[in-house]
Amino acid sequence: MTETEPHSLTPQDCLVALMIAVSMSDADIRTMELVKIEDAVNTLPIFGHFDTDRIKTLSQIVFDLFAEEDGLDALFGLIRENLPQRLYETAYALACDVAAADGVLRESELRLLEEIRYELDIDRLHAAAIERGARARHLTE
Repeated sequence: MTETEPHSLTPQDCLVALMIAVSMSDADIRTMELVKIEDAVNTLPIFGHFDTDRIKTLSQIVFDLFAEEDGLDALFGLIRENLPQRLYETAYALACDVAAADGVLRESELRLLEEIRYELDIDRLHAAAIERGARARHLTE
């Protein structure tokens, strides 16, 4: 079994992979985004037993997928196969937090968040509440 086989991803791997994807979406991985991912992994209960050494492997998987023509579709396929539906809103919330971490939402990040909403079938009203919470948590003044 290789690291990239779908069944080798845990739900936590999927959450981290989505956060990494948002950070990579504009081809410029920012320090604040990496700090946000690390903070989430180190503090949230869902990551209580997560091996932080997996972040490097997951980063490489996302990077490799983004290099492929249909890589984003493949990433969403992995996530739908390995992430329980009850964690879809959690995934979207974490993705929004990473996008908002540096205080600027770039077009590529907004497009990816829209794609995540669609792929994970996040209700528009729930998505708006999640987005508002992320915006409120990351205001600087």
